[in-house]
Amino acid sequence: MIIGTAGHIDHGKTSLVKALTEIDTDRLKEEKARGISIDLGFAYVPLPGAEGEVLGFVDVPGHEKFIHTMLAGAASIDFVMLVAAADDGVMPQTREHLAIVDLLGIERGVAVITKSDLASTERLGEVEAQLRRELAGTGLAEIPILPVSTVSGAGLNALRDLLVATARAFGHRRGAGRFRLAVDRSFTIQGVGTVVTGTVLSGRVAVGDHLTVSPSGKAVRVRSLHAQNRESETGKAGDRCALNLAGEGLSKDAITRGDMVVSPGLHAPTSRIDATLRVLSTERKPLGQWFPARLHHASAEVGARVVLLGDEDLQPGSESRVQLVLDRPVAAAAGDRFVIRDVSARRTIGGGRFLDLRGPQRGRRSPQRRAQLEAHAIDDPVEAARALLATEPFHLDAVAFLRDRALSEDPAAFARTLDAVLLVDAASALLLLPEYWRLFRAGLLERLERFHAENPDLTGIGLERLRQALQPRLPPPAFRIALLALREEGLVVLDGAWLRLAGHEATMSAAADRLWQQTEPLLGGAARFRPPRVRDIAALLGESEDDIRHLLKLASRMGRVHEVAQDRFFRRDTIAEMVAMLAELDAARADGWFLAGCFRDRVDSGRKVAIQILEFFDRNSVTIRRGDRRRLNRRKLDLFGDLAHR
Repeated sequence: MIIGTAGHIDHGKTSLVKALTEIDTDRLKEEKARGISIDLGFAYVPLPGAEGEVLGFVDVPGHEKFIHTMLAGAASIDFVMLVAAADDGVMPQTREHLAIVDLLGIERGVAVITKSDLASTERLGEVEAQLRRELAGTGLAEIPILPVSTVSGAGLNALRDLLVATARAFGHRRGAGRFRLAVDRSFTIQGVGTVVTGTVLSGRVAVGDHLTVSPSGKAVRVRSLHAQNRESETGKAGDRCALNLAGEGLSKDAITRGDMVVSPGLHAPTSRIDATLRVLSTERKPLGQWFPARLHHASAEVGARVVLLGDEDLQPGSESRVQLVLDRPVAAAAGDRFVIRDVSARRTIGGGRFLDLRGPQRGRRSPQRRAQLEAHAIDDPVEAARALLATEPFHLDAVAFLRDRALSEDPAAFARTLDAVLLVDAASALLLLPEYWRLFRAGLLERLERFHAENPDLTGIGLERLRQALQPRLPPPAFRIALLALREEGLVVLDGAWLRLAGHEATMSAAADRLWQQTEPLLGGAARFRPPRVRDIAALLGESEDDIRHLLKLASRMGRVHEVAQDRFFRRDTIAEMVAMLAELDAARADGWFLAGCFRDRVDSGRKVAIQILEFFDRNSVTIRRGDRRRLNRRKLDLFGDLAHR
C-alpha cells in the first residue's frame, strides 16, 4: 500500500513520515537549507507480520507554489494522511490538498493533528472540529482523526497500528491489466545507467521485459528493478518501482516526469479526451466554452481547453461531461482521474475521470455521441462494451477498447465473455452483438437479391456502394472480413470490386453470347497486353463496329472486360495480371516509385499502350502519379483481384 501525505506547509508532514519510518524524505540541499519540502520524498518500512510486504510513503510539499509537485505524488497513492498542525489548524493548503485528494477519488485515509504537544485538550478539540467540517461532503468524511506529536511520540503507536491494519485489509491493486508506471523521477547512476521511478498503476513488470516510453514511443528494456525499495525480479500494481532501463540513445533527459512506461501495446497517446468534470464549489465563476486550464494526470501536467458538451456553462459545485483538448498528447487510460487548475497555477478548479480517450472532433454533442458516453461511463468493461455495442454504430474495435482500458484480455476471450461476433484482421478485431450481425447479414443478402433482379446483366454490386447502404455500417476493413465470412458460408462470391450472390450469373442474349464466344479469344493469349481495338475486331469477325462496341460495353458492365482506353478493352484477368506486375515493381524498389518505361518493358506492349494502361490505373487510384513517376496504392489491390488475397 502506498501512503501519501497532504496538508499545509510547515505542518510537520516530513517529520511525521520520519517518525514512522526513520527516513528523512528531504533529500535536496535546498530542502535542507530552507527547512521545507520542494520535491517528492519517498520512504519505506516493512509491514509487520507480512513476509516481504512493504509500506511505501510519498511525502509531498505543502507550499502553494509546489501544488503541481504534490499532484504528481498524490495521483498514485492508496491512502492519505491529511496533516493539520494543532497550533495553526486548517489552513488554505489543507483545504486545497483535501479537495485534490477528493477529486482523485481517494477514499481511504486518516486525518492527523500534528504538534499535539503544543496544544491544550480544548485546542485539539477545536482543530478536530475544523477538520471534521472540511471532511464533510468528501469521500473521506468518515476517516478517523488522531492527535500525534513527533516530539513526545504521543499518538504515533496508534497511528502506526492504524496504518498496519489498513494495509493488511487493503490487499493489492488490480494486477490483471497491462503494465503502466507513471514516472515521477528520472536520473542516471554511474555504472548503472538510466533509472526511472514511479508507482505501478496496473499490471506487472519483470526484468527483461520490453516496454515503451509514452508518449515519446521510445523502446526500452528492463535491465533490473527495485520494488518497494528492495531489489526484485518483478513489480506489480501498487508497488513503488525503480526501473533500470536500457535502450538506443537512452538518457535521463529522454524520460521525464509525466511520462509513462507501458507495455508496448498500450502506447497510443491522445490529445482529445471525453471526461466527466466536477467544478469545486469554491470557484467564483462558471466555466465557459473552451475554458483554458492546466490538466494534471498521474505525474503529467499539460495545458488544456475545456470544451463543454452540455448546453450551458458549468456552474461551481456542478458536474458535467466535457471534452479536454490538450496542448500535447499524454499517455492515459479510460477511468483515470485528473485535476485541472487555472493557467496561472494559483488555484484548483476541479477534476474528474476520463471516459473515452478518442473523443471526436466533430459530432461531440450529438445524441449518438451522448449515448456512447453513457456507455463509456460504466466502470465494468464487459457491461460498458455491451452498452456500446447496443449504441450506434453498433460495433466496437475490441483491440482499441481493451488497450484504452489497459486490459490484458485478448479480443477472442473478450468476445466469448460478451457472446459477441468477432471479425478479425491484422489491424483490428471488431465486435458485434449477434442480433446486429444477423441484421447486417440479412440486409446484405436482401439488397443483393434485389440488385440482381433489377440488373440481371451485371456481375454484382460495387463493394463501397454496398457498404454505405447497410446497417450497421462497418468500417472498410471489418466489412471485408464480414464478406469473407459470408463467402465461407457459400452465400456470396467476391469478384474484385463487386459482390454477387453465389447463385447469380450475369447473362447475355443467345446472339450476344455467340458473338462473345468469338470475341473473347482475340483479347487473350499472347496479345492480351495489346488487344485489338473495336474496329480491328469488327474487321476480323466481319461484324459492324457498333455491334462489337455494344457487346464489349455489355461485357464491361458484367465485369468480364475493362475499357482501358477508347475502344480498347482488356480482359479482367489480364488487368489482374498487370496489377500483380505493378506490385512486383513496387516491391523491387526501396521507395516503391517506378517510371513508365519499367512497366512497358514488363508488358512488352509499346510505349503508347503502356501509357494508356497506366493512365487507366491512375484514374482508378491503383497507382499514384507524381510527375513521371508512379507507385502502387496498396489500398486498391483488391479492385481487380481477389479480396481474400489483399
